[in-house]
Amino acid sequence: MRTGRAARRGGRRPDPAPRISEPRYIDQRPAEVEGRAVPGHWEGDLVIGKAGKTAVATLVERTSRMLILVPLTGRDSLTVGDAVIAAVKDLPAQARKTLTWDCGSEMARHKQITATAMPVYFARPHSPWQRGSNENLNRIVREYFPKGIDITSNPDYLATVAAEINDRPRKILGWKKPSEVFTELISSDASTD
Repeated sequence: MRTGRAARRGGRRPDPAPRISEPRYIDQRPAEVEGRAVPGHWEGDLVIGKAGKTAVATLVERTSRMLILVPLTGRDSLTVGDAVIAAVKDLPAQARKTLTWDCGSEMARHKQITATAMPVYFARPHSPWQRGSNENLNRIVREYFPKGIDITSNPDYLATVAAEINDRPRKILGWKKPSEVFTELISSDASTD
């Protein structure tokens, strides 16, 4: 063969990844999402550990850049869906408006998340810039979990890492911390209701 091997290697092919049925794409989100003026719209993704065996889900609020690290025990759609639902269920209703994710197979159960937590929308395939806040925060998360190491699923440790990241002042927020901006947004939104 052209690759230098004597013959093709046989063996069982892995099962195909579950497809996302009936996705709602990013252009179907409410218009208020685009301006980042209204809090409660989130972006999500996975940060994968060594050999693809471990992962953590990252949820980033678009207005305040507040980060939630969601511990995972697997990368399948059932595990990720249940973990995301558990992570956002205690947020106030005004902080749970939409979630934008990439087209990864881990979101095959997006309808269950939409039914119990918040509506899920998908960025177009191969368009990571449509979830820019999340991609930037994933780079910061990689400072704590570099490529090639296992990612812990210890919720206390992940909460500590998220708290450290949320206490970093950001230029885009006028040198405020995401944690204080998120608190201000939620308290001001609650007082207007």
